[in-house]
Amino acid sequence: MSSAYAYTKVRHDGRDDVVAVEEPLEIRVDGRSLTVTMRTPGHDEELALGFLYGEGLINGPRSAGPTEDFAANIVEVQGPLTRDPGERRFYTTSSCGVCGKGALEEVAVHSTPLPAGPAVTRELLAGLPGRLVQPAFERTGGVHATGLFDPEGELVLAREDVGRHNAMDKVIGRALLDGLVPLAPRILCVSGRLSFELVQKAAVAGAPVLVGVGAPSSLAIELADDRGLTLCGFARRGSVNVYTHPERVLEG
Repeated sequence: MSSAYAYTKVRHDGRDDVVAVEEPLEIRVDGRSLTVTMRTPGHDEELALGFLYGEGLINGPRSAGPTEDFAANIVEVQGPLTRDPGERRFYTTSSCGVCGKGALEEVAVHSTPLPAGPAVTRELLAGLPGRLVQPAFERTGGVHATGLFDPEGELVLAREDVGRHNAMDKVIGRALLDGLVPLAPRILCVSGRLSFELVQKAAVAGAPVLVGVGAPSSLAIELADDRGLTLCGFARRGSVNVYTHPERVLEG
């Protein structure tokens, strides 16, 4: 992510500082406005594709790019959609990707069964947050990160954003363009807490393991258990809690 987009200079208490940029992005499909999300500019095409894939609205990579008026914060995705969203409109803030959606069944997007592997050590999982590349966070302290790792713990790609769900959408969108979806046997790692929408996005993208620095919610655990996903939280200081499907975690 270009630093020109990730943060901006401010002044407070008589000194200069930098803060993370947050701006709206409108996602259109074949000219039709579908959603507006608050995000950190950069990798907008990946964000749009990852979001649409996670909602079950596309089933593979699509052409995507800014409109002629780039300053308008609009990204256009080539259709058609794989299903009709009807009159439903998505509006997401940078803090929560599913706020305002009514019932569980409205957000439980179908995902195919996850594979049995990979088998990874608890030590490797606990160390993944330390391998995340977070240049914007180091400058601002105000963004989240998602990283995609191979089973040996090597970083494949990482993205940052003020919205934790946006960071994951950007990773999934990039992986979609690179032909890496389904994500198995790779591992997703996020820099914050583990919410329902992050588990949903990981499961739909075919990631068998999701690791987070923070705590999971009860609904995140319930969904991970139902989808066959290994959910790991509080990955810090050499330890990690494994909440679901521990059969992928090697002890010792």
